[in-house]
Amino acid sequence: MTEVLGPGVADAPSGGWRTSTVAGVRRPIQRSVQLRLDVADRIEHLPGQHYVVRLTAEDGYTAQRSYSVASAPGDPLIELFVERLDDGEVSTYLADVVEPGDELEVRGPIGGWFVWDGETPALLIAGGSGVVPFVSMLRHARSIGRSDLLRIVVSSRTLAELPYADELRDAGALIVLTREAHGDRPAGRLAAAELAPLWEPGRTAYVCGSASFAEAASQLLMDTGLPAHSIRVERFGPSG
Repeated sequence: MTEVLGPGVADAPSGGWRTSTVAGVRRPIQRSVQLRLDVADRIEHLPGQHYVVRLTAEDGYTAQRSYSVASAPGDPLIELFVERLDDGEVSTYLADVVEPGDELEVRGPIGGWFVWDGETPALLIAGGSGVVPFVSMLRHARSIGRSDLLRIVVSSRTLAELPYADELRDAGALIVLTREAHGDRPAGRLAAAELAPLWEPGRTAYVCGSASFAEAASQLLMDTGLPAHSIRVERFGPSG
């Protein structure tokens, strides 16, 4: 899932399996669900970390999937955004069945590489639901008064399909839509010329999205002159 291109945070927080109670369920865009979880004995996460959700059937069969955290570390609840996949054993249950008051088995936080320390200037580039870890970074930046450290670029087919679109737009993110115009920008893929003015030496670039998006965005960054050690990439894809 993650391609390691540089050192991570050696002492990043980590938690074992815990029981969480579903405190809120929203479906802000089609084929998705936003879950707010009250995790017992929660360990505060770093922006960019993720949780594993495990489901256990009556016959003992288990299925588990990882989901990035959207909430800021200071949020008392863990917020997960789940894109519903038709053949997804976990995502279909979370999107179609789970209700407030239900209990879910979770493990986290997990990960020490694709995280933001709240102190380093960063360029965040996301495709589709790859925006989720960056929403955590954005919310944390706002809470500590350092929104100036982040520059955000997000790509989606349409605005209606972009998770957290209003929050990202309010934060001044460059929104790239491939199937419709947005403001003065016509429909089209992200271009290197749009990224070039957003990066300078000392700013780490984070890329999150599907394998194809991550590869294309990483290549655009290198085309603008970024060294590979300044780019951190997290890829995701459908699983059965």
